[in-house]
Amino acid sequence: MNDVFELRSADAAGRIGELRVPRSDTVVETPALMPVVNPNLQTISPARLEDEFGAEICITNGYIISQSDYREEVLSTGLHEFLDFSGAIMTDSGSFQLAEYGEIDVTSAEILDFQYQIGSDIGTPVDIPTPPEAGRERAADELATTQDRLDSIQDVDTGEMLVNAPVQGGVHTDLRERAARDARATGLDIHPIGAVVPLMNAYEYGKMVDVVAAAKRGLGAASPVHLFGAGHPMMFALAVALGCDLFDSAAYALYARDDRYLTIRGTERLPELDYLPCECPVCVAHTPDELRAMPDDERETRLAEHNLHVSFGELRRIKQAIRRGDLLELVEARARGHPAMLDGYRALLDHAAQLEAEDPASKDAFFHLSAESARRPEVQRHHERLARLSAEGDILLTEGGTNAAYDESWRVVPPFGPFPRALSETYPLTAEVPERLADAAYESAASGVATLVAANPDTEFTLAHRNWPKRALETVPDRVRRSPLESMDEYEERGEGEP
Repeated sequence: MNDVFELRSADAAGRIGELRVPRSDTVVETPALMPVVNPNLQTISPARLEDEFGAEICITNGYIISQSDYREEVLSTGLHEFLDFSGAIMTDSGSFQLAEYGEIDVTSAEILDFQYQIGSDIGTPVDIPTPPEAGRERAADELATTQDRLDSIQDVDTGEMLVNAPVQGGVHTDLRERAARDARATGLDIHPIGAVVPLMNAYEYGKMVDVVAAAKRGLGAASPVHLFGAGHPMMFALAVALGCDLFDSAAYALYARDDRYLTIRGTERLPELDYLPCECPVCVAHTPDELRAMPDDERETRLAEHNLHVSFGELRRIKQAIRRGDLLELVEARARGHPAMLDGYRALLDHAAQLEAEDPASKDAFFHLSAESARRPEVQRHHERLARLSAEGDILLTEGGTNAAYDESWRVVPPFGPFPRALSETYPLTAEVPERLADAAYESAASGVATLVAANPDTEFTLAHRNWPKRALETVPDRVRRSPLESMDEYEERGEGEP
């Protein structure tokens, strides 16, 4: 395990962890939001970020400081005193400026040394942010340049300063996975996944999920991961479920400057609001009309405060969901708030096998909320276990009760499929399942039946089901006898079993 990062709790690939930052002698609990502090324009002071909002870490731009009139002041006083922030401070290298303007007048070794000299706690070399539209050849060339720059900083004296090893590669998932393996091999401390902001700005959350999942495959479970530019609270739960630990947000200030109001469902414009749908101090104390009547600077500050409250509040909600074991239920709730988020959630479930490797085997509850629930890692894990279960004789697989005419009566519960009755009180088979299920749940259960049957070729099976859809029954192997059940009541009334 990475010696600066320790896992405390997990759910799906999401985790609560502790990031030890030795230079500032701090421990940051992750997942953590790093508010972006613009050294030239501070909408909310770093001291307030720490004292009023609970920020344990922030990020500022080391390159901007290196090019500024106050460069020598920061070198003399140190970054912590300059910003008036006692928590951990990460500094960026100028890669954003490189992407925006085409070149910067500094090398990776020079900017990393400067970050060390000003007292940064986590420094960043100059990587090449490859945009999503870049072809494979360009992405591969720029990835090679990024790797060369990581190699070039090996001799830079960084003392106790942690160092980022960015992961690039555009939307080419094989390049992302390879870049992640190379970044992990550097032995550096934190791994930012870069150049995803254009995907998020375009609401292409499905592609973002594929990119992050590929990087996570290369990084492994022990590496702390920073998702660069992921500052909107509506996507925090999705990103955490993928295994991201750090988020930097300039959105709280940038959106406020444009009269935009963050919510966990998306973004509202202040001129269009009749009510403030939030319980934060700003929204409790003001009406939309009162905010609109404020001078520009004051309104911007109040909106930035609200945006921070929403963002930090969502991360606390996510941490509690991880502790409770229902992070994916929270992700689904967020997915139902925006079509693009639903694309992201469905893409997340495309990687269910990857999530299952890190997902705890036992939790408190499983809530079946939609057709997507049938694709969750817990369902996949159950099907894998079915392939190892032994069944002998003549077995009834039933949605009803037991029947003495069979050697054993196993339960069948969509979306999981069959299991011995002795496992009925074990997670996730205690799932809360609605009466009106989508076809996907029955199809998943039928897939479980097929898996069990394939693992026990000499066993006789009968499936007693309640009006399963045709496509689900087509998945059940032909050698399984089918016995439809109109209802549990009629089954019991015929005296065929005990529930």
